[in-house]
Amino acid sequence: MRLSSGSPTLSLFLRPAAKLLAVFVLVMAVSACSMFGHKRDNIDTMPVATLYNKAHSFLEFGNYSGASRAFQRLIARFPSGPYSEQAQLELAYAQYKDNKPDDALSTINRFIKTYPSNKHVDYAYYLRGLIDFDRTAGFIERFTKRSGGLTRRDQGYNLQSFDDFSELSRRFPDSAYTADARQRMVYLRNLLAQYEINVAEFYLRRKAYIAAADRSQYVIEHYQQAPHTGDALAILTRCYLALDRGDLAVQTREVLALNYPHHPYLNDPKWPHAPSILRKMIPFSGHH
Repeated sequence: MRLSSGSPTLSLFLRPAAKLLAVFVLVMAVSACSMFGHKRDNIDTMPVATLYNKAHSFLEFGNYSGASRAFQRLIARFPSGPYSEQAQLELAYAQYKDNKPDDALSTINRFIKTYPSNKHVDYAYYLRGLIDFDRTAGFIERFTKRSGGLTRRDQGYNLQSFDDFSELSRRFPDSAYTADARQRMVYLRNLLAQYEINVAEFYLRRKAYIAAADRSQYVIEHYQQAPHTGDALAILTRCYLALDRGDLAVQTREVLALNYPHHPYLNDPKWPHAPSILRKMIPFSGHH
């Protein structure tokens, strides 16, 4: 039987349906408010301990951008207290892992300046060293692409990292991070020495003997324990000979023979024949 719009039967049928529809719309509206307002309401209203735990959970699960946002909100809402101190330290780590070294460096420097007596400040110095240490790959890439245009300024990140690890070792010799820091310092020292030798060889090939001698002398004076000191003595000997300083050349060669009796220059006065950047550089094997 066909029902007209004014039929009492149709009216009775629509009432419960309309009620169900109204309830459904109300439930969806509440859900939508919860979905779109939940994150903002939580981060703006949750207690400091809960907010810290949330941010720390993001960090543990590798959500570094989410951790950074949560830690920044915690610091803004609770600018003082132990949770804020720890949040600043973990914020720096989250930014470092999120490949934002400049932000991480700014955060960790602020932490060290504000909380110099914090029980984890040794880790802050270690993290500051790591931030610049991990820019080493970019340094090597720049070197291989344009070795002729490099100056000592290109070593800035490596030098700063070395200084930070050195400060950690000096201030906190018994820290759990000091052994790793010292290992990284050895790697950086050797890398910095290798850099100077590479540039010295570049100048030597172009017969810029004074510049090559300057680089070699720098290695001898600043990186005496680096394995490249022998190369520096050999290049310096060649420079002295080219500059008609035979007396200095003889003295330098004697020092080379005494300390590095198997150096290839002693049997081949034309060493080096090829740029040392072509030699294989062993990557650092330490762990963060």
